[in-house]
Amino acid sequence: MTTPTQFDAASDAAERSRLVSASDPVLEIKNLSVDYGYDDDPVHVLRQVSLTLGRGEVLGLAGESGCGKSTLAYAATRLLPPPGLITGGEVLFTDRDGTKTDILKLDDRALRASRWQDMAIVFQGAMNSLNPVFRIGRQIADGIQAHRPGISRKEALERSAELLELVGIAPDRLRSYPHQLSGGMRQRVMIAMALALDPQVLIMDEPTTALDVVMQRQIVEQIAELRTRLGFSVIFITHDVSLLIEIADRIAIMYAGEIIEDAAALDVYQRPRHPYSSALLHSFPPLRGPRRELTGIPGSPPDLAKLGGGCPFRDRCAFAFDACSTVTPELVRPVVAGDDPRRAVACLHHDPAVVRAMGQEPPAIPVEISRSAHDAERNAAVV
Repeated sequence: MTTPTQFDAASDAAERSRLVSASDPVLEIKNLSVDYGYDDDPVHVLRQVSLTLGRGEVLGLAGESGCGKSTLAYAATRLLPPPGLITGGEVLFTDRDGTKTDILKLDDRALRASRWQDMAIVFQGAMNSLNPVFRIGRQIADGIQAHRPGISRKEALERSAELLELVGIAPDRLRSYPHQLSGGMRQRVMIAMALALDPQVLIMDEPTTALDVVMQRQIVEQIAELRTRLGFSVIFITHDVSLLIEIADRIAIMYAGEIIEDAAALDVYQRPRHPYSSALLHSFPPLRGPRRELTGIPGSPPDLAKLGGGCPFRDRCAFAFDACSTVTPELVRPVVAGDDPRRAVACLHHDPAVVRAMGQEPPAIPVEISRSAHDAERNAAVV
């Protein structure tokens, strides 16, 4: 675990990031399962979810509302409110010195020390996360002193001013109350607060949802710049896949409490393998190129309380066949020869051995169920 010492300068953090390979994992979520409800028939909202976040990497987590994105973030940080219950799995955090710690096994004292130093989270609603009756300077300083009691009040406020400047806010705003700031400024304050103790992992739960598109762009650019300067890793949660293309190195798509595709950001954008990933992409208009019809996704997400066997996306999928009703697909990697070895998809069309074992042959499906190469190329030029 990180030892509470003097604050690390931005240049030192960036140097540490350069010394450690980006392929080294800083956070490994293994077979994490979460139930809602304490009775004999709980709802399984996360079912053995596994993700790996590399050091210095930005991992985007996307999917429709209710697919389990926020639940995954709160479970991994042990902030899951009742009636949520973690029923299995591991959340392994790897410190800069290589020490591995299972966050789920920490006692209360060790967990408190770990929060905001090892992993920090930026919540979805900044106005609801900030205390409306305290000035923002006090709120940032209180968090610093709670974790580092050797820091004086003056030093904590000076650090708070530095953090505001880091996210593009004038230091004199330390005396402002949350209601005196715009939505974008409040979100920047939350980012500054999360970075106060130089965390190695920053989890952002839909930080741009309530903002206009101009402010969304500014926040995304701010995060990208800070990641480069400070060297932390990011899990960026959103329902907007197009937003992730601009910031994420990899994208994991969630559906019905499971990861159904995990690949490099541009691979997901230009060459999605899962029909749901393709449907998500076609739900947003292109920024450049010829006009095209938005197809959307028919139907509604499944009721997790009544989820049976088979592929959970089958009732909304244009490529479903008989086996999809009985066989539950598992993440398979690599999907296609020549693919990134980390790429994975949970679709029977990419696991034909399972289907043929049942005596069936999956119908033909394009390997790349995506936009045309011309459309993807023009849109990628905007990134």
